[in-house]
Amino acid sequence: MDVWLNDDRRDVPSGTTVAALMAEHGVPERGVAVAVDGAVVPRAAWAATALVEGSRVEVLTAVQGG
Repeated sequence: MDVWLNDDRRDVPSGTTVAALMAEHGVPERGVAVAVDGAVVPRAAWAATALVEGSRVEVLTAVQGG
């Protein structure tokens, strides 16, 4: 199935979770926020949040500085 990761189309197996997608693409578990279809997914829910065809996943990285 196709999902979008930061505006890039990705082909993933049906039933892929946020946690699996993050691990597959080397996204660290700390210092990032993930939203699926505009709703923030708490880190504790990544493993239980299954993606569906056309899901739009945005990964935001925390940046420090001034």
